[in-house]
Amino acid sequence: PGYLEDPTVPKGSNCPTFACTVMKINNDRWQGVPFIMKAGKALNQRRAEVRVQLKSPPNGAAVFNLESEEQIPYNEIVLRLQPEEAIYVKTNVKRPGLATELIQSELDLSYSSRYKDEKNPDAYTRLILDVLRGKQATFVRQDELVEAWKIATPLLKEVEESKVKPTDYVFGTRGPKEADVLIQKAGFVVDKNYKWNKA
Repeated sequence: PGYLEDPTVPKGSNCPTFACTVMKINNDRWQGVPFIMKAGKALNQRRAEVRVQLKSPPNGAAVFNLESEEQIPYNEIVLRLQPEEAIYVKTNVKRPGLATELIQSELDLSYSSRYKDEKNPDAYTRLILDVLRGKQATFVRQDELVEAWKIATPLLKEVEESKVKPTDYVFGTRGPKEADVLIQKAGFVVDKNYKWNKA
């Protein structure tokens, strides 16, 4: 079932249900580093995470007797907020033994495994508790919120005024194929052979 098939959605709705953008910070420290943000409804997974993908070192293929650098998967640092909170580093290591074979492994801190006996309330429970306690640390600062709307408002205005038709995508997929092309052009590599095994 697609968004427009939902009986509560007005016929001919032009409401975007997916966004993917590549942004860059214009300063010396972050020169050339793409920040990719992707969000949507009815995707193949419900998750919120920050994923830092590290480029392979030069001449890494020679260390593992590989033909090209493309054979070396990128190391990644992943901070997963939901589902199943976790912090893990996906890293390339030498397989134990005498052979010089590259394998992927993780340094893994999965909250559900590490803190089995602890009650870990969901995000909204913690947020409401912080409101009741008068704590503001978990909220976005006003200046950050203003800057975020400076990015989003012109885009939303353009969609609304120009009647831009959002790109359709199939329910239960990663989103429109154009989004995968965009992030690939930005240098992000999806390792389709990798499967995270929670500790």
